[in-house]
Amino acid sequence: MDTFLSGLRHAIWLLVHLDPIVVEVTLRTLQVSGTATLVASFVGILVGTYLAQARFPGRRLLVSLVNTGMGLPPVVVGLFVALMLWRSGPLGQLRLIYTPAAMVIAQAIIATPIVTGVSIAAIQQLDPRLRLQLLGLGASRGQAALLLWWEARRSLLAAAMAGFGGAVSEVGASIMVGGNIAGQTRVLTTATVLETSKGNFDTAMALGILLLFLSFSIMLGATWLQQSGRGDR
Repeated sequence: MDTFLSGLRHAIWLLVHLDPIVVEVTLRTLQVSGTATLVASFVGILVGTYLAQARFPGRRLLVSLVNTGMGLPPVVVGLFVALMLWRSGPLGQLRLIYTPAAMVIAQAIIATPIVTGVSIAAIQQLDPRLRLQLLGLGASRGQAALLLWWEARRSLLAAAMAGFGGAVSEVGASIMVGGNIAGQTRVLTTATVLETSKGNFDTAMALGILLLFLSFSIMLGATWLQQSGRGDR
């Protein structure tokens, strides 16, 4: 309990005084996880919409793979991305290993199946006759997709929120492909792990509280958008 209280006081102190290192790490966390979420949402919603409506041999297998991917072990993703981006790997010439870009790639791979799986469920919950009616009224496939997304907007926003949660809380892959380098690739999760390994439990607790506060603030804003117009508070 003393450790928690000490960490809470430290977190408040860091917030009030805007510690430059913590601000830098927090902004990098937002940059990396936010970018990964945007990529995952773009790919996941497109693929999820297609899999929810298409009918072809092997579709159920692909959906099963997506559902399996929703539980991808981050360290496995980190290992795969690290092998691909390593200097002797297939993409080594891009020199992305131990950069924020590598962390974005790893987090996007983790978040994309989550967004895709929830998007499939969101689109499948709509009346299947709606798309046919839209196409019958002269809408193009792109216009029909936009209208379906509007109808399922709350569920699709939930998909993006779930993807962000998977990205921002990830630590194993980020360390493997980012290296946890101070001033370059260190984010709140990896900084928390580092401080814990050094025995600085109050600082680690403070960083953890900051991460929770950051996640809560973003989720609160997204939830407000999701629930707007429903008449509740």
